Amino acid sequence: MRSIELLSPARNLECGIEAIRHGADAVYIGAPRFGARAAAGNSIEDIAALVRFAHPFGVRIYVTLNTLLHDDELPEAQALIDQLATIDVDALIVQDERIRSSQIFSPLPLHSSTQMDNRTIEDVRARLEAGYQQTVLARELSLDDIRTIHEAVPQMPLEVFVHGALCVCYSGRCFASEYCFGRSANRGECAQFCRLPFDLIDADGKIIEQQRHLLSLRDMNRADDIEALMDAGVTSFKIEGRLKDVSYVKNTTAYYRQRIDEIIERREGEFCRSSYGHSIFTFQPDLNKTFNRRFTDYFLHERTKDMACFATPKAIGEPVGKVKEITPSNPLTATKRPSHLISHRRETTLSVTDTTTFSNGDGLCFFDDKDRLQGFRINRVEEGRLYPADPSILNVLHKGTPLFRNYDAAFERQLARPSADRRIPVRWLLEDTEEGFRLTLQVIQSSVIIHQSSIPFPYPHELARTPQADNIRRQLIRLGDTSYICTEADIALRLSDNWFIPASVLGEWRRQVVERPTPLPLKDSPPALPREGAESLAKRKDCSSGNIIAPSLTGKVGGESSPLMTCRYCLRYALGYCTRDTKLSSTQGKERERNRPFREPLSLRLADGRTFPLRFDCQRCEMQVLRPAHPH
Repeated sequence: MRSIELLSPARNLECGIEAIRHGADAVYIGAPRFGARAAAGNSIEDIAALVRFAHPFGVRIYVTLNTLLHDDELPEAQALIDQLATIDVDALIVQDERIRSSQIFSPLPLHSSTQMDNRTIEDVRARLEAGYQQTVLARELSLDDIRTIHEAVPQMPLEVFVHGALCVCYSGRCFASEYCFGRSANRGECAQFCRLPFDLIDADGKIIEQQRHLLSLRDMNRADDIEALMDAGVTSFKIEGRLKDVSYVKNTTAYYRQRIDEIIERREGEFCRSSYGHSIFTFQPDLNKTFNRRFTDYFLHERTKDMACFATPKAIGEPVGKVKEITPSNPLTATKRPSHLISHRRETTLSVTDTTTFSNGDGLCFFDDKDRLQGFRINRVEEGRLYPADPSILNVLHKGTPLFRNYDAAFERQLARPSADRRIPVRWLLEDTEEGFRLTLQVIQSSVIIHQSSIPFPYPHELARTPQADNIRRQLIRLGDTSYICTEADIALRLSDNWFIPASVLGEWRRQVVERPTPLPLKDSPPALPREGAESLAKRKDCSSGNIIAPSLTGKVGGESSPLMTCRYCLRYALGYCTRDTKLSSTQGKERERNRPFREPLSLRLADGRTFPLRFDCQRCEMQVLRPAHPH
């Protein structure tokens, strides 16, 4: 039976707690420093509070220290790791191999970050030999790639991203942000070069695409492939989002929790939860209602042309229909408001060709005639007509235009309130002993006892004048705001007589048993490498990210033709110009090459004139964005 982990993001303590309430088996959160999202650091005190909240549910807390370190930062990194160890953090997610070498000692388990570019069997085997206890695979891998790695290195638990924003470059191999803006992606300061608009120009300076977001990928959504990923060997499913707000965390975590639980229940005996408890939601999770740039499964099955969204890097949201009509309202008949509140000026409104229910405050967007994203807020909704807060937007909106909702006010109000409660089902057993009584708490998962905690309590046996069973059950069922829940049917009494136990005594016994730490569920991990083995292995080139550390830390990215980005995503393919498309015959490929409306090489040009040559490695199916030949 394989333990399955849903790993959710936490921007801060509030997000972490809500991730747990909404069903996360593990949470990853940034340390005060050295995380790949510099803007999402958290204090040691907040991380400690999250650990205390998480562990009763068997939820693990992983802290991200996944940037590359300057030499003079090693002592600070060591001190930080020592602090994290004292608050019972469960693992560190790291990029810099020196955290596994003699330069820094980590008493905590280490997970190999996707920033280490874990793409091959050799990569993952090296992480296993170095003592990493989980590997976060590169996002670009296909289902077959993942299955092949698992079959070759079955001892290594594999973690994959299943939802959220995508980097167009292989993680850990992007130097564009640092080169252009002095903000290193490998230091947690990415300036999102890939979300900028570019011209695509050919060798003659001809503009093929003008000011389009050519490197801006859609967001990942692999919700429909969770079961296939489980069968391929994945044990940890990771949601991206350490810069996202709490409503995103609630909605995405709840959605994937339901998906994973359905599979575990249907395939009983093959998979199990890696934490305790069951979450009850007050809303229906819907991924379309949370921030998204539209979705892609990103290479999981095959290369597709719709991985990017050239029009905008912003959230688009869910489709809600098309504009049915735009007409002036009649202030005397188009409202049910009291007459003294009616504005007697005519307002232009719109209606939509769908049954979608709208709310005051909804945010809608659409693409105008120039394929630019436009947006507006709904001021009010009356009798199926929408009143924009800024009516001038209707000057560029036409009948038949598709509309999207990127802010659902009613849904957000639901998520702003308490939206989930997570409790661990337990059973009580009270029995008498020669010295007094023994109280046992049994933690239940899928009707199976997975842990129990017993405390014997010396206490005199004194017969009661009235029946005591109902009173005992009433006291034991009072679990209040603890993480546990039970019913009277979950309380077993094995008493040889009608003993009298005061309610205050029962309450104290209950408190002591409940406050005993619940051990974390067992989790299969590779054996830790002996210290000397880790030190020697960390020096091997094939076990480290040494080939990319120097560029990231120095800002020097080699000569004029050195890559700033290496991407599996390919613009020639996305635009329909690939001559090696597997769906084409050799004759069709040659015909496509002859008919291409440009002369290579191609380049990307920013609005300020900086131009970045593109290099296409068709053997590897990769595209490289190169350093400008003539930097400004």
